[in-house]
Amino acid sequence: MPLTFSRSPHSPASFQDTPTRSVDVDGTAFVYRELGPKTGVPVILLNHLAAQLDNFDPRIVDGLAESRRVIAFDNRGIGASGGKTPSTIAGMARDAVAFVRALGFEEVDLFGFSLGGFVAQEIVLTEPGLVRKLILAGTGPAGGEGIDKVTPLTIVDMIKGALTFRDPKYYLFFTTTPNGRRAAKAFLQRLTERHADRDKPISLGAFGAQLKAIKAYGLQAPQDLSAIRIPALVANGDHDRMVPSSNTFDLARRIPGAQLVIYRDAGHGGVFQNHADFVPKALAFLEA
Repeated sequence: MPLTFSRSPHSPASFQDTPTRSVDVDGTAFVYRELGPKTGVPVILLNHLAAQLDNFDPRIVDGLAESRRVIAFDNRGIGASGGKTPSTIAGMARDAVAFVRALGFEEVDLFGFSLGGFVAQEIVLTEPGLVRKLILAGTGPAGGEGIDKVTPLTIVDMIKGALTFRDPKYYLFFTTTPNGRRAAKAFLQRLTERHADRDKPISLGAFGAQLKAIKAYGLQAPQDLSAIRIPALVANGDHDRMVPSSNTFDLARRIPGAQLVIYRDAGHGGVFQNHADFVPKALAFLEA
């Protein structure tokens, strides 16, 4: 378990060099990495299924951190964070809120990708005073189309990845076009840039809990997203296989005033594939 460090007034220049810190959350150590300015409302990153700290795209983290305080973390039971991973989205949201409060923040911006987007919506709906602005990417609403089918889709592509000696994200996150294949290789290469102090891989138990939570979320009744009264930016590729892109349009329609960004010839990882376009859009949204 990484040691707890006091926050330095000088942030590292890039995500690959950012030290891993630890904070006590009601008796459990949660690990995180922080970079960017030490002032202003922080952007809390909520990541995807089976992801830990080393799975955050460094181009997006570094890009946001040029002008924003950015914090990526492992929720309960993920990577090097302690405890047992909840098997519900509501439980994950409660733990994320406890992490934010353990760091002493009274207001944050949330950037939720995929599973992280489910958690982000739950946080906004249950703790509306905590969140200033919301970014949702590659995600969908409770009860959304195809969300309950994530498990079989993921397992099939994990097997395919094992048979072809590729990371499953090569198939799950990107299209099969030449453009998509190039983007997949570039993204996966970026995830290897950090060499020291890498995180622990997700455990099978935590992975199973996440899959259970996702399936239940896909089967539950829709939530009243009109209750979200903060600015929201919703983004995805136009060919998302994991969380079908129709969910992105549904989110933008149901959240009042939401901004919508759709990338052509892009899948679940559309914001990674188009990070050079997405980061300026996200920063403009956060700073408006």
